[in-house]
This record gives sequence, structure tokens and C-alpha cells, in this order.
Amino acid sequence: MASFKVKLVLYFLLLSLLPVAAAFWGFSTVASHGETRRVDARLQAGLRAGLAAYQQKLDAAQAVASGLAQRRAFQRSLEHEDKRAVARMLHGRRNVEVVSPYGLRVGPSPPLLSARRTADVFTSEGLAGSVIVFVPFDTRLAVQLRKSSGLNPDDALIIVDGTRVVASSPPVFGFASLKPGTARVVTIGGARYRALGAGSLDEFRATRLAVISPQRAIDAAAAKTRERLLVFMLAVLVLVAIVAYFEGRSIVRNLAGLVEAARGIARGRLNERVPVRGRDEFAQLGRAFNEMADQLQERLAELESERQRLREAFARFADALGATHDPDQLLRVVLDTAVQATSAAGAAIVGDTRAELLHVGEIEGGGDRLELPLNAGRSSFGTLVIVGDSFDEEARLTATSLAAQAVVALENARLHGIVERQALADDLTDLANRRRCEDALSAELARAERFGTSLTVVFADLDEFKAVNDRHGHPCGDLVLREFAAVLRATVREADVAGRWGGEEFLLLLPGTDAAGGAQLAERIRTELESRVVLAPDGTPIGVTCSFGLASYPALEGAGALLAAADEALYRAKRNGKNRVEVADALVRRP
Repeated sequence: MASFKVKLVLYFLLLSLLPVAAAFWGFSTVASHGETRRVDARLQAGLRAGLAAYQQKLDAAQAVASGLAQRRAFQRSLEHEDKRAVARMLHGRRNVEVVSPYGLRVGPSPPLLSARRTADVFTSEGLAGSVIVFVPFDTRLAVQLRKSSGLNPDDALIIVDGTRVVASSPPVFGFASLKPGTARVVTIGGARYRALGAGSLDEFRATRLAVISPQRAIDAAAAKTRERLLVFMLAVLVLVAIVAYFEGRSIVRNLAGLVEAARGIARGRLNERVPVRGRDEFAQLGRAFNEMADQLQERLAELESERQRLREAFARFADALGATHDPDQLLRVVLDTAVQATSAAGAAIVGDTRAELLHVGEIEGGGDRLELPLNAGRSSFGTLVIVGDSFDEEARLTATSLAAQAVVALENARLHGIVERQALADDLTDLANRRRCEDALSAELARAERFGTSLTVVFADLDEFKAVNDRHGHPCGDLVLREFAAVLRATVREADVAGRWGGEEFLLLLPGTDAAGGAQLAERIRTELESRVVLAPDGTPIGVTCSFGLASYPALEGAGALLAAADEALYRAKRNGKNRVEVADALVRRP
């Protein structure tokens, strides 16, 4: 019998060797890919954060240029070619240059590799000059962007011009061939890196941001994982050998008792003995288990059929839960699955007031009744009521498990709705954000072109808003923005789109409205806002006015043309005294 135990050990080792080797290969491959994906995800997040920080710097540069261009003192100094006054106003600004059509130039010239934001300065005499604020693509910029990227200490943020690394943090020198949007392994300065590059920066087609991580760290992590897997797999083989050895000894020791126990189990009576032929213990064990299998076959078939039905019900249930974020559809799936999985007569979802929200099958009458609340934290989705003749313990556990999965799916659907709404709404005013406005403009313009209807675009800009912030503080400015948002919501139609374009500038999309109708609506908004008084935190009344510029399709075609014309009309309203409505030149009928 000792040879049997040795054979059993070898047999189990041979059986385990192939799956263990396959598992080691598969897990090591997955671990290597997983480490690469983890680094890629970190690089993508860092690159997005770096690009966002870069865009903030560009926005800040534009704000500086626009702020200087709108200052009356600056306009007068530039109009009179007062170089000293202009230089005094630019004191401390190392990235601002001012030029005029008459040759005046104050401030440092922008480097060749730099992003530039320009604001023209207009006076009563016309164009007095331009303010140019530039953001150099240098090491300082790379350091600032990396601080905002959240990268690991070993990772670097680089700025590449063509293939040459022009700036980086920490320092990296060499050349890199990058494919925008695709993570790949590149060699820079003799070292291998996992790199992810963005698209071109601003007007520089060959200049882009990229984030890199040393490939040696990725390889080291993957190698360490493979070592741990190898140790684990060897331990599994040793454990298999030990178990096989003790199993062989146990089989030989208890073979006679197992034969008698098998006879008793086959008959359902443990003390019954069944005569058998032959002296071979394995033959006797086989005959005994054959007899037991004959008795249990029908029961096992019934049990397998029930289990298959439950597996199919839960598989469909899981697929449905993962495929939709519609709470009503999820509740319908929950009811159908509950009835099928528990063999119930019917099921219903009732609200907190015991009012029926949805039902399937027959839920009236007697019988057994299960009530399972669908609660997730403070959120309640009602109560799942299951009605049937009777429910055993397995059915109750199945219903409880189903309710728990339903709560997770319903809560995910609720959170998905919240996130979806927040992604398209401005946090301060709860109006549509710029992204939603741009999407709505494209959709409404396509609809107007398809059906031959009108579409009016209105830009609205609060007058002297910076003065409100400077005099009363930014919380008061936020209050003014919310008040104007309330005026817009109370004035526009349900089909219209009102959104915050940026800062104190708002955008209205008026489908099916021509220029005259849009001007009437803008005038109504202007009058309503002018009649309102906003109180500062100290009780000081603040009068707020707004200027409007509008453009309309089909007089103007294309989203860019509509926005540019409405923006030009808005600036004309500002120049003509503010608190007024101006229509784009293309829409004004000339005598």
C-alpha cells in the first residue's frame, strides 16, 4: 500500500504541474500588464492635471491682458504714448509686453517658445495698442505644472518641441519621439521611460506636454510580483504533495468503513449492509457508490435543475443591473427576478407611505410574505414585498441576496444621475456650464439647419462686475451671479438653454426665435435685472445691470460665426454705454 501512496502523490503532482505552470504564466503576465496599466493610469491623470494647470495659466494670462486693456488709466497712457506711465503700470510683470501702432513697445519680448494671449486696447480714437501676456515653455513652467499633476517622485513632466526636450521637472535631457494620446516606451538620454504625450500646445504644432515614468521601476515591480507568484506556486505544489500523501493513507485505512457507509447512504439507512461480489476494496467501493448514485440521481437532477434556474435568473439579473442606470427599469428587473428566483406568486415595490409603486404577478391574498427594505444609507428606494405559498430558508436567503444587489445597483444609478447632472451644470449658478452650452449650440444649430427654423444666440455680461468684487468682496459677487441666474431661469422658456459661459458672462440659446424675438427677451431680462436690488453683507444696496449682444441664424451660419457676431455685439453694447441690448451688424437693416 505504500506504493499506492507514492503513486497518488506523483499523480496529483503531475495533474497540478500543468495548471500551476499555466497559472504562474497567466498571473505573471497579468501582473506585468497590471503594473503597466497602473502606471499608465497615473500618467494619464497627471497629464490631465498638467494640461488643466496649463490652461489655467493661459486663462490667467488672458485675464491679465484683458484687465490691463480695460483700465481707463492704462488706455489714456497708451493713447498719449506715455511710455513711463505704461512701464509703471507694468511694474513687476515680467511676462507682459505692450505695443502700439505708432512704434511704442514696453516690456520684454516674448520668447520664441511661449504661448501668448493678446487683448487690444480701444479708446475713443480707435485702436491704441495691444497687451501681450506670454507663458514661456521653460523649466519654471514645467515645475509649476508638475506640482499640480500629482505625479510620483520618480515621474517627470517634460515639454517637447518636435522631438527635443526643452524643459522638464525633474531635469531630463535628450530627445523623445511621442505619439499623442498613446502610452509607449521611449528612450530619452539613454534611459527607458514609459511616456504619455498630449496634443499640440496652443498654436505650436510641434510643442506638447508629456509625462514619463522610469521603465526600470515598472520592470522591477513586475519582477517582484513574479517572484512572489513563483514562491506561492511552489508552496501549492508542496501542499498538493502533502495532501495527496495523507489522503492516500486515509483512503487505505478507512476503505472498509467507507464501503459499509456507502451502502447505508445508498439505502438511506446507515446500518444496512448490501452483499457484494469480489474482494477488491475499490471494486466494492465502486459498486456501493453506483448503488448510491442510482438512488440520488433523480434528486440530484432536480437539485441541478433548480440551481440552473437560479443561476440563469441571477445571471440575467446581474446583466440587467450592469446595463442600465434607469431606476424604474432596475425596479422592474428586481421584481421579475424576485418572482422567478423564489418561485413566488407575485412581488411589488411599495413606498415609505405603503403606496404601491410597481408590482408583478398576484400579490393579493394569503400565503407567506417577505418584506425587504431597499435602503442605502439615508436613501430609500421603497420596500420589496414578495408573496407566495411558502418560502423555505434557501428562498429567504436568495431574496435577501437579491435585495442587497438591487440596493447597490439602485444607489449606483442614483449617484450616476447626480454625477451626470453635475458634469453639465455650473456649480455656482446651477445653470448649464460651458461644455453643455457648446453641445447644445451644436445640436440646436443642426436642428435649425435641418428644419429651416431660426436660432438666436445671446451673450450677456454683467456691467462693472469687477467693481462689485473689489468693493464688496467675492462672496457678494457670487450672490450677484446667482441673482442674475435666477432672473434668467424666471424669464427664458423651457426649450431655451441658459448657461454660464465663464466669469460674469452668460449665454442664451433661443431655438425657433429670430433676432427681433431674441432682442425682446434680452430687453425683458435687462429690465428685470435693473429693477432688482442685491444687498451686500453689510446691507448696502447694489444695483446691477447687464449688457447684451445677440446674433441669429440663418442670417449668420456656423457656431463660430454666431458666437463671434454675438460677442462683437456685446462689446459694442459695452462701448455704447452698457446696460443695453445690441444686435450683430449682419442682422441690422441698413437704409
